[in-house]
Amino acid sequence: MRRQVEWAKRALKALSRIDRGTQNRILAAIENLAERNQGDIRRLEGLKEEVFRLRVGGWRVIFSYPSDAAILVLRIRPRGDVYKR
Repeated sequence: MRRQVEWAKRALKALSRIDRGTQNRILAAIENLAERNQGDIRRLEGLKEEVFRLRVGGWRVIFSYPSDAAILVLRIRPRGDVYKR
């Protein structure tokens, strides 16, 4: 079952600032996540909500599952910056 991908405004803004090659890799990884629920996925600890990260090279995609049929992409950041609050 393919999940619908929803985007937070700041995730779309971050994606637009990344070079095209990296954008394509990130979009392909998110598409793979939506279709097969595969990828280097880990649950983030220390948060009240269930939030996950998807590793795409040196980039991290932070997302959640608001429902069984959807993925909400919250943030896209370089590896070194993503976990700072």
